[in-house]
Amino acid sequence: MMTPAIFGENLFDNFFDDFFTFPVFDDKAIQNAQRKLYGRHGANMMKTDVQEHRDHYEVDIDLPGFKKEELSLELKDGYLAISAAKGFSKDEKEEETGRFVRQERYAGSMSRTFYVGEDVKQEDIHAKYESGVLKLSIPKVQEKKPEFEEKKYIAIEG
Repeated sequence: MMTPAIFGENLFDNFFDDFFTFPVFDDKAIQNAQRKLYGRHGANMMKTDVQEHRDHYEVDIDLPGFKKEELSLELKDGYLAISAAKGFSKDEKEEETGRFVRQERYAGSMSRTFYVGEDVKQEDIHAKYESGVLKLSIPKVQEKKPEFEEKKYIAIEG
């Protein structure tokens, strides 16, 4: 059957395509789904927009479904690393909550790193997280003009 696709990605949900491959009492199917999510579709995570302004950059990163406490920003040697980690707590009382037949939400971690310049300090970066979008304000690094050493001539005798 022909289905519309853009860049090799099916535009329709594949819920029914692999429904019967999900055994109800087997965690291997969930692991395969996670492998598929992080492998092939990993590039679709942490979509980022960068806007340049006169004296700073504004960076918007899509992180839907995360809480502020699950995000981490680290600045080291001029590189800003943004990490997000999510886990699911297993409820021991499975009879009360029921067993997952299909689980599409993921648990795991992801990260991205951006070079912001070695002169940028931690206190210069401002971060805000609301409605699933991490907003960063990063100052532009002022380019240092190379310091020219004053030429010193040596007198030649003779």
